[in-house]
Amino acid sequence: MSTPETSRFVRLRVELVLEVDDRDAVTKAALRRIADDVTMPVDERSHAESAVTEDTAEALAYLVDPFDLVSEVPGVELAQASWSSERIDYDPDSPEWDLGEDDGEEDFDGDMAERAG
Repeated sequence: MSTPETSRFVRLRVELVLEVDDRDAVTKAALRRIADDVTMPVDERSHAESAVTEDTAEALAYLVDPFDLVSEVPGVELAQASWSSERIDYDPDSPEWDLGEDDGEEDFDGDMAERAG
């Protein structure tokens, strides 16, 4: 399906649910990353340190970088990224957490089978 009208841009949606077993380790790692960022202005650094110390979800947002996820994928360049983190109530047995089931979009396998057929 390669035509001149086909966009070269692809939106890749990833949703992760992480279980934090050691909040202190996450916070310390985020503080190290902030300290190592020589390009961060002093006032922003102070705000970032406060945010990651108060909220583990904020600390994770400083540690998980979309560029790191795709930087070594051949043939692609990250054009734009945004991400956020939040504390959630998670129940792995709840139907609410069946990823891709109720989002109104066709799953990857179904889409590929339809194209192959």
